[in-house]
Amino acid sequence: MACGQPISEATADAAAEWLTLMMSGAATDGDRQRWQEWRAADPEHELAWRHIEAVTQRLSAMQPRAAYRTLSPYAGPAARGRRKAVRLLLWGTAFGTSALLASRTQAWRQAAADYSTGVGQQHAVALSDGTRILLNTGSAIDVKFDGQRRLLRLVAGEAMIITGHALVDGQPDPRPFIVQTEEGRIRALGTRFMVRQDDGYSAVAVLESAVEIVPVEDAAGLRLLRAGERATFTRYAVEGAAALSDRDLAWPRGQIVAEDQRLADFLAELARYRTGFLRCDPAAADLRVSGVFPLADTDRILDMVTRVLPVRIRRLTRYWVTLELAA
Repeated sequence: MACGQPISEATADAAAEWLTLMMSGAATDGDRQRWQEWRAADPEHELAWRHIEAVTQRLSAMQPRAAYRTLSPYAGPAARGRRKAVRLLLWGTAFGTSALLASRTQAWRQAAADYSTGVGQQHAVALSDGTRILLNTGSAIDVKFDGQRRLLRLVAGEAMIITGHALVDGQPDPRPFIVQTEEGRIRALGTRFMVRQDDGYSAVAVLESAVEIVPVEDAAGLRLLRAGERATFTRYAVEGAAALSDRDLAWPRGQIVAEDQRLADFLAELARYRTGFLRCDPAAADLRVSGVFPLADTDRILDMVTRVLPVRIRRLTRYWVTLELAA
């Protein structure tokens, strides 16, 4: 609903994207002309924009610059989460400070993390016990070592971890190495593994040795995951283990791998490595794509996709790209 009248989800999303571009300070004269043309193209567009203006007036009393830094998809790590926050904020059934504060809290957690990466970046970290960590795009971790445990909290994104073998008084470090996510804990059993934090679930892939997974809401539900296996888990349960695939091993090599994957799903994954908004037209969503693509140049990946699938690239702005069926 906007101004008491129903609008389509596509129009709502488009209006939210125009808002974030206009707030970014990066809009060009051409962008502003296209924005005006979009508003004039359909009465529903203008209706949605009037709703946008009403909401932003309410935001103005709540430190709009801080709100923008939290919500804009052009403002650094966790861009996908902030794009979702924009849409929820503007098009949810009710507006309140709690939604804004929740989003800002997550953004502040990432900004204040011990180690973090921006969109499209990777970063290697060496810890005091000899543990080595590779952070993927838009990722953040906190590290807390004390006398009882070595704790790594995955705040956002994805990390590959190679646990260290430092000696304490001539003996292997007796403190357990634990990775905490929103859904539970992973205890390393002398290993090399990858952990990913997603919306509502965590994913683990074990390359060497084994890990133990314990969901937050099921302390008795410990699950052992061995080398060559991967699994996802929620706060309540661990899903069945599956064999590792090339897709699981790709990002530390600077690649993204598709194996007969839906185009919409492939682009959703690729969007993690790009600043801005990458959209798949619903008419092209179920096309299948396969291949190994270098992550160093995501525009090149999109060009490669257009050469193997009947799709074309439509760029509304440099931050807003859609793949749609070719005419």
